[in-house]
Amino acid sequence: MERKQGAPFSALETRFHDLVRLGSSGGRARFMGFLDEREVLAAQRLAKGEKNGNILLWGGYSGAERAMLGVFPDFMEPDEAKFPMEAMTVSFRKCDRLSHRDFLGALVHTGIERSALGDILVEEGRCVFFCRREISDFVLLQITKIGGTGVKMARGFDEPLPLAHHFEEWSAVIASARLDCAAAAAVSSSRGKASSMIHSGLVQLNHEVVVSPSEEVREGDMLSVRGKGRFVLDRVGPVTKKGRLMIRGRKYL
Repeated sequence: MERKQGAPFSALETRFHDLVRLGSSGGRARFMGFLDEREVLAAQRLAKGEKNGNILLWGGYSGAERAMLGVFPDFMEPDEAKFPMEAMTVSFRKCDRLSHRDFLGALVHTGIERSALGDILVEEGRCVFFCRREISDFVLLQITKIGGTGVKMARGFDEPLPLAHHFEEWSAVIASARLDCAAAAAVSSSRGKASSMIHSGLVQLNHEVVVSPSEEVREGDMLSVRGKGRFVLDRVGPVTKKGRLMIRGRKYL
């Protein structure tokens, strides 16, 4: 059975079609974003319905969660290097425990809109984040402290990038691939409580609120339970000899 997809934001849909029209008929590529994870999924669905194949989503590195949308003219191959974004590296003392929230708060506090910022990747002593190119000079001049800690800012980054997330693996045996079964296993709760949370709008599947406990989950799905965390389903199956279903996943830490 084909999964029903939630309708994309009407504003995003309008902007998407305007961008496709301008990018396809003009003499240069057009860009929008950064988009958040839910908007990226909506843009991917919209792109599948377009005849123009010169559409690319790119966040600065493979697997980026936040991405810019690029539409290229028919005569131009989609090119990641043409996206108007800049990678910035922030260096600080390893003993200063700075978090994603610290960096995002400092950047937004300067007046930068969230849509101008891509992923923010933090590790001990270093943060790499992506931003629209037009604000890169402003960032270099304005950001000298994060959370009261002195930092050094530079363009570009050295491989490997800091990990975007850390995970804790989990596994369970469930009755079926229903959403209530998977949610109950993920948060170590009863199926009844999981069903109640779903009916209350507290559960998202691939960044969309789902209120049907019987919705089917699949490998690669993202599951979010308000107040309990986010989970990715790495494996759904196989079926055990007793007819139950093995499931494996990871919890975002």
